[in-house]
Amino acid sequence: MIRATKCVDYIYGAADTITLDETARHRRRMKMLSDHGIAFLLDLPQARLLRHGQGLVLEDGRVIVVQAEPESLYEVRGRDQKHLLQLAWQLGNRHLPAQTTATSIRIRADHVIKAMLLGLGATVTEISAPFDPEGGAYGNAENPQDHSHD
Repeated sequence: MIRATKCVDYIYGAADTITLDETARHRRRMKMLSDHGIAFLLDLPQARLLRHGQGLVLEDGRVIVVQAEPESLYEVRGRDQKHLLQLAWQLGNRHLPAQTTATSIRIRADHVIKAMLLGLGATVTEISAPFDPEGGAYGNAENPQDHSHD
C-alpha cells in the first residue's frame, strides 16, 4: 500500500481530497481512503491535527488535500469583547477544544455546556461548520490534549 509520510501547507496540483471531521483529522498512522478512492497508509512521525487545506504527500508524489467536514457546533458570542473573554476563560477552564474568531468562539455541541453558557449570559447558536480548534500551549501545538498540570 502506498504511504503518505509527510504533511505540507502548500499544495499544487492535488490528486484528490479526503474529507474528515476534527476527530478523524487527529492521526499519526492509519489506513485511509480519499474521497475518490485512492487507498493509502497515513504514516507520519508523530500524531498531529491535520488542518483544512493541508496536503498529504504520497510516496509517488501525488498530494491528497485534507478537507474539514462540517460538524454540529455552537457559535458562542458575548455581549461585548470583555464578556467574550470571560466566556473563553470558562471554556478553557474546562479544557474544551475551541476555535476562535474575532467575534465568537466555536465549540462542539454539548447541551450541558450550552446551559452553562446561557446561564452566563452568552448567545449560543447551533451551526454546522468545519471545526478547526486552536493548538495547545504546552510545546505541542498539534496535540492540544498533551500536557500536565505538575
